[in-house]
Amino acid sequence: MPSTHVVTTLSDRVLAIELLRREKKNAITTEMYAALAEAFEEAAEAPGVAAVLLHGQSDLFTAGNDLADFLSPAARETRSAIRFLHAIASFPKPVVAAVGGPAIGIGTTMLFHCDLVVAGEGTRFQLPFVKLGLCPEGGSSALLPQMAGHRLAAELLLLGEPFDAHKGREAGFVNMVVADSSILETARALALKLAQQPADAMRTSKALLKRSPGRTSLEAIEDEYPHFERLMQSQEARDIFRAFLQRK
Repeated sequence: MPSTHVVTTLSDRVLAIELLRREKKNAITTEMYAALAEAFEEAAEAPGVAAVLLHGQSDLFTAGNDLADFLSPAARETRSAIRFLHAIASFPKPVVAAVGGPAIGIGTTMLFHCDLVVAGEGTRFQLPFVKLGLCPEGGSSALLPQMAGHRLAAELLLLGEPFDAHKGREAGFVNMVVADSSILETARALALKLAQQPADAMRTSKALLKRSPGRTSLEAIEDEYPHFERLMQSQEARDIFRAFLQRK
């Protein structure tokens, strides 16, 4: 479902998905959720897409849901937000997010499903669900305690106060904090690096990382071994080994 407020651009096998509704602080509507879901669903199957770069502008990620739209009967019926969350949570290729300015509600929780997050010094996160009489969404009640530990997750989710990029890094969902002017440049460079990695190895490694965090190390070894053996026999790996040996 096309939307003028979700803009996609493919370059060097990186699909950039931009939230672009500045007049409403990039607040996300049902139409935008449908467009985001479609973009991720199509990118998952597209051989020409190796990575996704999700971003707003350097001073604005998203103010969260457009509440007037989100509370409408139509929004409840279409379940476009759930469709988007399923699409990004199950996305098999790497996702890099570039975040600046406000990142409120879903603007924070969607980041828990990204693989790398670059945030600017001026970024302000907030999880105001309880303040709004709601509960956590987007899988955040499971993902944030896994990343941040129970006490910090409780602080961020139950108090619902704004926090900065450094606190986001402490909570485990921000990889890098950079100057606001270099957010997109830094994130794009990371997305390009990921896009250049061997595709099968990348998808397999991401799938293994997404497995249950409750696995023991022995269970993880058993999960990894058949994939490692398969990749060892792949033409891609053989070519890389051969090139490495020739250089030596």
